[in-house]
Amino acid sequence: MKNHFVLLSALFLFGCTSEKADMVISNGIIYTMDDFNPLAEAVAIREGKIIAVGSEYAVGSYIGSETKILDLNGKTMVPGLIEGHGHFMGLGYAKMRLDLSTVNNYDELVDMVADAVIEAEPGEWILGRGWHQSKWDPEPVTLVKGFQTHEKLSNVSPDNPVWLTHASGHAAFGNAKAMEIAGVTAETEFGFGGEIIKDLQGNPTGVFNERAQGLISKHVEFEGEESSQRALELAVKACLENGITSFQDAGSGSSSIQAYRDGLSADALRVRLYVMLSSRDPELLKTWYKKGPEIGTGNDYLTIRSIKLNADGALGSRGAWLLDDYTDRPGHFGMATQSMEYVYEVSRDGLANGFQVNTHAIGDRTNREVLDQYEKVFNAKPGLAQDHRWRIEHAQHIDPLDIPRFGAMGVLPSIQGIHMSSDRPWAIDRLGKKRIVEGAYVWRDLIDSGAILINGTDVPVEPIDPIASFYASTTRQTLKGKPKGGYEPRQKMMRLEALKSYTINAAYGAFEEGIKGSISVGKYADFTVLSQNIITVPDNQILNTKVTHTIVNGVIEYTAN
Repeated sequence: MKNHFVLLSALFLFGCTSEKADMVISNGIIYTMDDFNPLAEAVAIREGKIIAVGSEYAVGSYIGSETKILDLNGKTMVPGLIEGHGHFMGLGYAKMRLDLSTVNNYDELVDMVADAVIEAEPGEWILGRGWHQSKWDPEPVTLVKGFQTHEKLSNVSPDNPVWLTHASGHAAFGNAKAMEIAGVTAETEFGFGGEIIKDLQGNPTGVFNERAQGLISKHVEFEGEESSQRALELAVKACLENGITSFQDAGSGSSSIQAYRDGLSADALRVRLYVMLSSRDPELLKTWYKKGPEIGTGNDYLTIRSIKLNADGALGSRGAWLLDDYTDRPGHFGMATQSMEYVYEVSRDGLANGFQVNTHAIGDRTNREVLDQYEKVFNAKPGLAQDHRWRIEHAQHIDPLDIPRFGAMGVLPSIQGIHMSSDRPWAIDRLGKKRIVEGAYVWRDLIDSGAILINGTDVPVEPIDPIASFYASTTRQTLKGKPKGGYEPRQKMMRLEALKSYTINAAYGAFEEGIKGSISVGKYADFTVLSQNIITVPDNQILNTKVTHTIVNGVIEYTAN
């Protein structure tokens, strides 16, 4: 009996040697994110799945004559990184438009547009994304409600309509020609959920906040099918170059979903997508309620089982909905961009039809109101809500009274560490010190209250770089290393917590922890290889980390030059 036990133990440790691996990865530091086996020396893969994890000696028994060997040469491997909240087609399209994220001031933006006009056909739309007025130095001479005005932009592009989306996506800036095409004049008004910024004479300045963007955007000549295929290819390429093996897409309509299906059919979709249906299209939701969630299409490259609600705007555009007014715009509280009645209705119907519900909420009032709607739905149908894993996307500014509700209700905060790094220097002007300290980017308080955090970048709002978001999550500093010790350092994540937020936690937030998120036998062979150990290097060296390999389904999809 004793010898029989020893034999079984040996088989468990070394595996069945008759099953040879397609690939073995070894000679590095492997963080598995598996609590029962946190570190490993080697991994064996067969047919896209992990078949062994352990010591080099144990995994060596899986090496056959046809087995490929990936020598890590001392590098660090982690589970494939998961972008927990981004906009997949937006990432691709952003690479096809003017990148305004690097402009330092309004004059540079105008110069970039002027150059684009020279290359454009007469009447062609000039499109761009990424400007952020709060980061400009110097400020424009003329400001209305904290925003620039269109005159300089209109002067350099009198005949080409210009439409430039704010970095947050929650505002946009157009020239006189764009407003002329849309029929926007001093008499034009906008109601619930949006704002046309106007000067003291009542003239539109060219800035359109939140839902008011639709006045112009509905006239923009957007890309066709060929461009959507190109956008998908660019998005896939950017993901793989940044070690992203899975992407949680925060709000897609029917055209994007069709692009994903086309990409899957053409073998162009080489990262796994978890798609949230856009609640901006009620008819789309009704169609999906009838047929129910779609899980694991194409070897788990496409899953559609959640809904994205959009309850308020962003701090950068002063559209986030606050309990108290903005410090730098007295009397203004931001706005709800979808009514709480609609949030409740979609939440109720989503739960009844088997869909996860994930709601964009940045301001403290929005977070409270959305939690209230979730709670009503859970209380009405407790049986259906036992393992809901509903999320609040961003959860950026939370009243202290509402922080414990996340853990207590099982609501997942889907945060973006990089937002703190980019926004904190100016966010204090919006909220004031007390609200910043007590309720903004409160990751430690959320974790300590029992909440499971998911991390990401909100690309194309921020670059998709997960290393930058990891750095911000663990140092609370800007990418220039300021301030010393970090902003509100008590709220830092530990490094393993930050890595979990990009791997196993993100998988859990998509009901996929059984197939990905850790390096465990039976899961997909999705891995990210890093040039150095991000768990142990000094803070000031984290940003030097490079992605050297991205492996999806056991295939090396990207290798750094």
